Parts: sequence; structure tokens; C-alpha cells
Amino acid sequence: MSDKKLLNGRCLCGAVTVSVQSDDPRLRACHCDMCRRHTSAMFMSVDADPATLTVEGPAQSYVSSDWAERGFCGTCGSTLWYGTTHDGVRHLAAGLFDDAAGGRLTLEFFSDRCPTGYALAGDHRRLSTEETIEMFTEADATDD
Repeated sequence: MSDKKLLNGRCLCGAVTVSVQSDDPRLRACHCDMCRRHTSAMFMSVDADPATLTVEGPAQSYVSSDWAERGFCGTCGSTLWYGTTHDGVRHLAAGLFDDAAGGRLTLEFFSDRCPTGYALAGDHRRLSTEETIEMFTEADATDD
């Protein structure tokens, strides 16, 4: 029997709906320049099982770099996901889900790029730009 919880979410206008399973909907925040430009703040995502993801409606994506895409609703423009193009994994926006899926913040990427006007409270892991890039570089090396 699975301990995974079904999470159902939607964009602002409701045209795009998503469902995914997660056994622990942890939240992650990214302060990189692209995430901030895409969302006007940090990008908050919910950790979920990518194999269980279903997306319905006018979802579109923009390839924003050699390794990533940004998903959005084709009707209202709501942010839907940050996706890695090498494996097709989509990291879903926390705002799609009521109460951010009840998740708890566990990780910040590019924490040293967090604007001085806001900061996230709590006891969670904070990775600097160097640490974030190192982590993703190591992940790419293990995918080969």
C-alpha cells in the first residue's frame, strides 16, 4: 500500500489542472535570476513523483536555457513548472496547490542571490550559487 498523497492543483483561471502524488510534499525555493524573472519573486516548487504527473489544459513551455524549460498556462499565464529538459522532469509550482500542498520548506537554491527585500525564515538548507551549481553538475555527471 502506497503512503503517497494525491495532490490536485490548478492555474489561476482553472484552464490547466495538474495531479501528482507525493509521499512528502517538501517545498524548495530558487532565487536564480531566471526564476525571479519568471515569477517576479523566487520560484517555489513541491517535491512530487514525476512518474505520476498528469497535466490537462492549455499548458505551454518556454525553453529558457540549454537544460531547462518554464511551464505556464496558455490562457492566464500562471507559472506551472520548472522542467529539466534532459530527463523531462517537471518541478511543479507550489502555488498550484491549496496551502502549497501542506509542504514544509526544506531547501533554498541560490540563497546568496535572494534579494535584500525578502528572506525566508526557518531552519532549512540554504545552498549558495556555487553549491547549487556544484550539486547540479554532480547530478549531470551521474546521469551519463
